[in-house]
Amino acid sequence: MHTVYVIQSLRNGKRYVGCTGKRPEERLAEHNRGCNKWARANRPFRLIYTEVYDSQSEARQRERFLKSGQGRKLLNGRIPR
Repeated sequence: MHTVYVIQSLRNGKRYVGCTGKRPEERLAEHNRGCNKWARANRPFRLIYTEVYDSQSEARQRERFLKSGQGRKLLNGRIPR
């Protein structure tokens, strides 16, 4: 199982779309620990959206779509900022 997830910064409202083979809560904890420079600058985060897929390739494809202009519009309609 692979999950596409969206987290939102509680500091500034920025969103991040990612894909993981881990549990989304586990990945959220990594972001909140500051797993990279961007995460350290924008933490803390909250998990706001998930989708589960059987294969990594399906999840990656959906992640790429959600990072596109059309995908951001879709997320804006589903998730209030």
